[in-house]
Amino acid sequence: MKVLVIGSGAREHALCRSLSLDPDVSALYCAPGNAGIAEVAELHQVDALDGAAVSALAVELGADLVVVGPEAPLVAGVADAVREAGIPVFGPSKEAAQLEGSKAFAKAVMAGAEVPTARSYVCTTPAEAAEALDAFGTPYVVKDDGLAAGKGVVVTDDLDAAKAHANACERVVIEEFLDGPEVSLFAITDGDTVLPLQPAQDFKRALDGDEGPNTGGMGAYSPLPWADPKLVDEVMQTVLQPTVDEMRRRGTPFSGLLYAGLAITSRGVRVIEFNARFGDPETQVVLARLKTPLAGILMAAATGNLADLPPLRWSDEAAVTVVVASHNYPGTPRTGDPITGLDEVAAQDAPHAYVLHAGTRREGDAVVSAGGRVLSVTAVGEDLTEARDRAYRALARVNLDGSQHRTDIAAKAASGA
Repeated sequence: MKVLVIGSGAREHALCRSLSLDPDVSALYCAPGNAGIAEVAELHQVDALDGAAVSALAVELGADLVVVGPEAPLVAGVADAVREAGIPVFGPSKEAAQLEGSKAFAKAVMAGAEVPTARSYVCTTPAEAAEALDAFGTPYVVKDDGLAAGKGVVVTDDLDAAKAHANACERVVIEEFLDGPEVSLFAITDGDTVLPLQPAQDFKRALDGDEGPNTGGMGAYSPLPWADPKLVDEVMQTVLQPTVDEMRRRGTPFSGLLYAGLAITSRGVRVIEFNARFGDPETQVVLARLKTPLAGILMAAATGNLADLPPLRWSDEAAVTVVVASHNYPGTPRTGDPITGLDEVAAQDAPHAYVLHAGTRREGDAVVSAGGRVLSVTAVGEDLTEARDRAYRALARVNLDGSQHRTDIAAKAASGA
């Protein structure tokens, strides 16, 4: 099977790493990729938002399957263009990707499917926003209705900051605050059958102790030793399957990866948000534990054959990933700094720990930073404590001037707190 992956982040590196280990994959391509992905896949340049260019590349390469990684190409309709070229594609249509592209659309789908979520208002004027903020009170939760690369949500006790964020967006969803720990649960679907993966937890805040601004994610771990063993079954019955069924009823069937961001509240499970693709950094830890070869799963979803797959196989090991970000992230990041120590990780920590590239590029013999979240270090172990130790030991070998990372990823869960 020849597989083409679209994207250039750590999520795509994790996907490519798993696909490169799949004996059914005879050729692996990535466009545009990054310095790390180049070690496991053949890179090609393409505008990931140009459906015609992506489908032409897929045809040229003779791809049997195209995997669209990021949200922006999905919302732009890239998967539709590939399907029109007659090539199976893992990723929802432009219409279905509105589950992530529009918070208001997602709320409407959840209402139709009777999926439990926060009460909310959709606001388009400062007056509407002020009224909604007053109705819910603190903490204020203000979400940009469009794509915002994981940084469009403000949760604050500062009314002026909440109003400022609302007024800076064309349309916002203002909703009640959901208490309780957050969980990410991915599900692969072909529009009918829904196949849940293992839950994970990510860390959105930039600083230790969940302080600082929201980011695209600074780390993650799986499994969740504190979670109810029945959680996945409950979310399947109350969230994932009803949502997929509702999308099909609406005439916009959802095929690909449905990501449910959940809050385990005092009143039960509530959906915080949906995404239409693998999440970053949760993908890194979920795929690290998946034992079933990945390509066959993605192809089954792309061709409507998920019901024929045997049950997925999972490792009993734990996985932890820690993100290394550039100086000043999540503000305007400094780029172009050399990254060293990558060879040492490969030589001394593999296969239990490894680096997945995100914002990197190669300049001659050097690898340099090229974005906000630069790379993540992922490690597996017998339990979360061992996985954490291995991840941070490997991370200590990596040097990037001015970089930042959290030191408390999975610490509470590992200690049983």
